[in-house]
Amino acid sequence: MKVFYRGTLENGEVFDENFGGEPLAFTVGAGEVIAGFDEAVRGMVPKERKVFTLQPEHAYGERDEDMVMELPRAQMPEGELAEGMAVQFRLEDGEEVDGVLTAVGTDSVTVDFNHPLAGKSLTFEIELVSIG
Repeated sequence: MKVFYRGTLENGEVFDENFGGEPLAFTVGAGEVIAGFDEAVRGMVPKERKVFTLQPEHAYGERDEDMVMELPRAQMPEGELAEGMAVQFRLEDGEEVDGVLTAVGTDSVTVDFNHPLAGKSLTFEIELVSIG
């Protein structure tokens, strides 16, 4: 499927969109987009438009406070660190995860590894461009 979309938060702020650009191409049911988005396009026909709101459990999940961790500053990249800065952290198994610094101390930092949209209701306006 190929779709144009605009995603907004409850306050109307646009967090992502591709109207006026290239349509998003994905395979329905393949897990390439969030579950609720995948479900919403099922049964649509080309040129059809739809607006729907996803609760967190059908989007990026609820915030998990266990995903906010205090780590030794030495494990962070060299250079100046600041609150709100995006960082990448390599786990013991080699997987890299993205986080945001929420506190920076002399010896440690606090990193939030939740997806930035976790815990939020998301509204999408979509237009189906083509199937297949």
